[in-house]
Amino acid sequence: MARINYQLFDSIPRTHEGAPARRTTTEQELTRSLMACMLWEDTFYEGGVEIAERIRKLTLAVDPEFAATQATIARNVMKLRHAPLLVAASLAGGNPEQRRVVSLVLPAIIQRPDEMGEFLAIYYTLNKPDAPLAAAAKRGLAKAFTKFDAYQLAKYNREQDAFKLKDVMFLTHPKPTSIEQSRLWKQLIDGKLPSPETWENRLSRGDGKQAAWTELLIENKLGALALLRNLRNMQQAGVNEDLVRQAILKMNSAWVLPFRFLSAAKYAPVFEAELEQAMFRSLEGTVKLPGKTALLVDVSGSMDGRISGKSALTRRESAAAVAVMLREICQQVEIICFESQPHRIAPRRGFALVEQIMRITSGGTFTENAKQLADELGYDRIVIITDEQSHQALSNPKGQGYVINVAAYKNGIGYGKWTHIDGWSEAVVNYITAMEVEYAHLS
Repeated sequence: MARINYQLFDSIPRTHEGAPARRTTTEQELTRSLMACMLWEDTFYEGGVEIAERIRKLTLAVDPEFAATQATIARNVMKLRHAPLLVAASLAGGNPEQRRVVSLVLPAIIQRPDEMGEFLAIYYTLNKPDAPLAAAAKRGLAKAFTKFDAYQLAKYNREQDAFKLKDVMFLTHPKPTSIEQSRLWKQLIDGKLPSPETWENRLSRGDGKQAAWTELLIENKLGALALLRNLRNMQQAGVNEDLVRQAILKMNSAWVLPFRFLSAAKYAPVFEAELEQAMFRSLEGTVKLPGKTALLVDVSGSMDGRISGKSALTRRESAAAVAVMLREICQQVEIICFESQPHRIAPRRGFALVEQIMRITSGGTFTENAKQLADELGYDRIVIITDEQSHQALSNPKGQGYVINVAAYKNGIGYGKWTHIDGWSEAVVNYITAMEVEYAHLS
């Protein structure tokens, strides 16, 4: 059972050495809560409080322009979708000063047509179903509506959505920017938008799968994630392997997390060399964590269980994925695998590091023994990836400390001597990087 009731701050905030530390402001708490959404955007707990309610309260407690700026950063830098809409919906239900900024923030954070309907769904969840929509929100949605072309509108024009695209149009009365856009919107209202030409549609037309996949690769019509997820399907369809290799090496991997490459290699190992090259390319230019990071990876017997009933990924494999990412972004890293005994391993890169982690024989879970070895070796921060089935109590870290529980029943985050992250997220390394910046501002 995951712990979801951590104390967020004690009455006197202190440093890791026990000295008084500056208390975080409401603005900093909002920033931190939005950063936590990098881990999970669905329901979870932060410091024992459901995240949606926490963000709403913090949004209404800070300067509206600050909240709007944080929502924009959350969408366009952190790549979050729902949390920025929650901030905007909270502002739209606030006082006149808070509502004023909504017309500006909505066009800045809405990047997909379906996000307009999602905003309305969130707004009416926070407010009464018959609550009037603020004029500023209508103006913001109307401006956002003009951003989308025929392909985007057709792709996200879904009948099952509570608020359909034409519902948004009737509610906000957007003004078309051209005659062509006016005709497009009439097609939307009349239900006559042409079907979008997606790779899914092309495969479902009944053409031979080998020919369809080959055509998609040659025309460069597959996004990076679609390519990675379908490598085994292409193999089974008999697609030329050299063509697939070229596609992997050419794809835009800038927004693909290393976890995806590791998962793809597991199901299509014949492309492992190309996948590793693409993975390293995806991490180029990443901001480095300064100083030395101690990375402790639990390889006990319980870590061979799956991270969830819906995933084939084991806890140990997820830990290895995080290790690969940290290895690339740390200026200096010390890697210790542990079961009954700690094992100091070479800080290799990529799949070679995964292989080292996976081949250690399982045993008991003696986390504190590994932590004491890390203390002796020294570090600026320590990250422990585990299922927290330890036989020992864990002492305080000698720097910033993070415990990632990849087997948690409920997702959550708590702050204290150790920052506890309960639940697996492929964005955990991005979150730790952001938290390090936040800690630097607080020190």
